[in-house]
Amino acid sequence: MENLNKHIEHTLLKQDAKHEDFIKLFDEAKKYNFLGVCINPLYVKFAKEQLKNTGVKVVTVVGFPLGANKTEVKAFETSKAVDDGADEIDMVLNVTKLKDKDFEFVINDIKGVKAACKDKPLKVILETDLLTKEEIKKACELCIEAKADFVKTSTGFVKNGVGAKAEDVKLMYDTVSPYGLKVKASGGIRDKETAKKMLEAGAERLGTSSGVQIAAE
Repeated sequence: MENLNKHIEHTLLKQDAKHEDFIKLFDEAKKYNFLGVCINPLYVKFAKEQLKNTGVKVVTVVGFPLGANKTEVKAFETSKAVDDGADEIDMVLNVTKLKDKDFEFVINDIKGVKAACKDKPLKVILETDLLTKEEIKKACELCIEAKADFVKTSTGFVKNGVGAKAEDVKLMYDTVSPYGLKVKASGGIRDKETAKKMLEAGAERLGTSSGVQIAAE
């Protein structure tokens, strides 16, 4: 598949990442012409400086990794990230509220973050490892109603989780694509074959910390 690199968000969200790890990430993103990097909010301003005039997007995460922050905290975090130069925001859905069928809360949670994004795209991480197929579909429908821009599979932080599965990506794509939303597959994408499967299933973006390995295959 041509231009696979331009679907990749080169990701570093590890708790123990060091300064040199971020420098390496940014250098690799420039070398391989990845679409973007995905990093925690504290490092957005640094990433923006390092990637100036490269065309590489700076993506950050909000309410990460559990999604259980209050909406106003997620919104504040988003606003600060946008002020620091974030090009896109990936927020974590409140899984408890989804499972409790408090759908109004979930919609308003997404809307609150979307408003704080201003004109920046918002991706909503569903954490598909924790959801049934019915819950995945419902979460997608709530994201449509809340006017998110993307739905995303996973944080990659669920213990013993699989991460992105092609069947889930297809379900998400089939649900949201008629309404103009796109899909980001993330979690467990470590080789070119898996990356291609995700794109074939309907993913527009790939979140992976294995971008270099995938690009080199």
